[in-house]
Amino acid sequence: MQAFEYRALTDKGVTTRGVVQADSARAARSQLRERGLMPLEVHGVEAAQRRGGGGLGGQGRERALLLRQMSTLLTAGLPLEEVLSVLVEQADQSRSRRQLGAIRARVMEGQSLSAAMAEQPRLFPPLYSASVAAGERAGALDGVLERLASFAEQREEMRRSFSLALVYPVVLTVIAIAVVTGLVGFVVPRVVGVFEQASRDLPLLTRSLLGLSEFIGSWGWLVLIVLAALVFAALVTLRQPGARMAFDAWLLRVPVFGRLARSRETATLTRTLAILAASTVPLVDALRVAGEVIANRRIRADVATAAAQVREGVSLTRALGQFDWLPPMARRLLAGGERSGELAPMLEQAARLQERELQAASQLLLAVLQPILILVVGLVVLYIVLAIMLPIMSMSQLLS
Repeated sequence: MQAFEYRALTDKGVTTRGVVQADSARAARSQLRERGLMPLEVHGVEAAQRRGGGGLGGQGRERALLLRQMSTLLTAGLPLEEVLSVLVEQADQSRSRRQLGAIRARVMEGQSLSAAMAEQPRLFPPLYSASVAAGERAGALDGVLERLASFAEQREEMRRSFSLALVYPVVLTVIAIAVVTGLVGFVVPRVVGVFEQASRDLPLLTRSLLGLSEFIGSWGWLVLIVLAALVFAALVTLRQPGARMAFDAWLLRVPVFGRLARSRETATLTRTLAILAASTVPLVDALRVAGEVIANRRIRADVATAAAQVREGVSLTRALGQFDWLPPMARRLLAGGERSGELAPMLEQAARLQERELQAASQLLLAVLQPILILVVGLVVLYIVLAIMLPIMSMSQLLS
């Protein structure tokens, strides 16, 4: 059977949407008519996905919710097909409904849940499908889904908290740039221009502000075009594998942001390895999947090198310990986990430590960034005020 997304009219003339399972589009329309619906559009899920152009841009929250619901329903004893049907029916977003419908169709055809999830990498990246495959082999699918749900919820919470923390600096920066540009480009020339008619030499600070204002008024549009072109060129350059590798390697060496990048990627690596190891995924496969999850190309290449060495018989501690981006505490926990045979708990502990360090470093950076932004804005405003007030004070002294 195949999943079909439909748009139909009810007997009251209300448009409704949903997903049905049928052998063909004709059979899907017949099912809709039997329900008292008048089909307007019926498309296969795969075709709808090709028209839609991919998965959701921000599916982290949806993924966490789906995994939690799936784990809860399976623990309650519902069959997998019924669980997927419930998720399809209550999906709020059409794209996730199509993806879930495709997964249910594949499961109904006899495929495993992990194989069906692997066909939807936007909704369920390789980490999730690999863990589910291990859970299916071990007969502990509900437990694996429980761990994956907790992991997805934690990642989404971290992303949301960091995004909320960035709101104030970003809004302050945008407002400050807009206000200063408006003052320098439009207000200042009209105010200070009055003093030019007095046939007196203006202070150096005032003349510099007038020059800056004239430059913005005459060439501001060109500056914006050049900046946009530079940003576009940088984005295009970073799409090249060699340039992106060099940039990511440089980013790891930057004093402040390098620490954040190392903590983030190490936390992602150890957390992913912990989930996969707890799901009894082979270590070589776990390293391969973890490498796909990591965003930094330099670390991703190092993890691929470590996976090749582990395949040849090298221990995980030795394979990863050769790279300087791995913190000493994580190396010690890896070594202790391999010696004691408790690798998954030690990886979990290393992930928690790195996540705490990442959170502390992020909070420290934001705590320092906010007063710096306020200070910079205050200095710019002081510069504008002094440039306007100095001619006024000079004229007042002259008149007195």
